[in-house]
Amino acid sequence: MPSTPASRPSAGIDLVRGFSLEMTGKDNDALAEATDGLPPETRINVTFLGNENLSMRVAAAAAVRAAGFEPIPHISARRLGSVAELDEFLGALTTDAQVKEVFAVGGDPTVPLGPFPDALSLITSGRLQAHGVSAVAIGGYPEGHPEIDEATLWEALEAKSAALREAGLDGSIITQFGFDIGPVLSWLEELRRRGIRLPVRIGVPGPAGIKRLLTYARRFGVSSSAGIAHKYGFSLANLLGTAGPDRFITELAAALDPAIHGEVRLHFYTFGGLQATARWVADFDAGH
Repeated sequence: MPSTPASRPSAGIDLVRGFSLEMTGKDNDALAEATDGLPPETRINVTFLGNENLSMRVAAAAAVRAAGFEPIPHISARRLGSVAELDEFLGALTTDAQVKEVFAVGGDPTVPLGPFPDALSLITSGRLQAHGVSAVAIGGYPEGHPEIDEATLWEALEAKSAALREAGLDGSIITQFGFDIGPVLSWLEELRRRGIRLPVRIGVPGPAGIKRLLTYARRFGVSSSAGIAHKYGFSLANLLGTAGPDRFITELAAALDPAIHGEVRLHFYTFGGLQATARWVADFDAGH
């Protein structure tokens, strides 16, 4: 039977240590403001948004490296128009930011812009290793995906895990954010039952306004507003307030069992900003 949060006071901070977070290509100024509050070598994912170009993404990754952190740039398969475009991006990332790891995702476009329909096609292309990339993170969805059925999600995750192993690439999984530890624990158990042993970073919203959190939750099909409020510990009567992940992290940490759930860390989605998330982590650490 898992321990309660009260019986494991240090569990939450043990889980938080070694966290990762993310930024966009437009967040260089925000990164500079948050730098003093982040531990050295913190892993920072750099997103691959449709309204940002290659130079912005590369500059952001280079800024992460220059600040003493580890850049993990996203590569959105369906947004790439050609193999040459992928090579150009990888070449710039490894030259300007000494990137060794990427996060491979399918991306939003319904129809691929080029030859890469999904993250699996990036992994099996051989282009990552050709540019010195040695590790690849892939996505996971404990609460499902609004446009992909559960069986397909598991099939894809198993295929990508096998492809990483066959390619000799280190791997990890970064999950979509959630507000309820129940689906996270069940998903981790199923992941390990299927023989997937990759380390997992559970997606957690950093501290942000409640209205903003609910907006992102609706956009990504995560839970219902009432369910989020109940599980995450805030009131729908106070939408002007701010919510942090204290309760979620403390309860998750207390329930995790390495023998069952494997290696687990946290990945913060910085809906409320890089600096706010860095400050929250520091306060959480100090408070425990």
